[in-house]
Amino acid sequence: MPVLTTSLVRRRIATYFTGGVDQVPGLVGTLAQHGLKVHELSVDIRDGVRESSMMCAVLLPGEEVEPLLARVRDLPAVVSAELA
Repeated sequence: MPVLTTSLVRRRIATYFTGGVDQVPGLVGTLAQHGLKVHELSVDIRDGVRESSMMCAVLLPGEEVEPLLARVRDLPAVVSAELA
């Protein structure tokens, strides 16, 4: 009997959040849950701007993309999280 394997897909995620640099560890931690690897991480935090942004890529099974985005969106500081 053949073994079915789940294909991993690389997805770029754009997250917009408030609270500045203090929020970055929680955001990355949520993205990295369940052994996911975060790649190409860039964060843009500017003085005088209410929202900051974070872009990264993750490698995960395709069916886990939406649940991951939902977990990120549930964080109190997150304004939005979308595929980039």
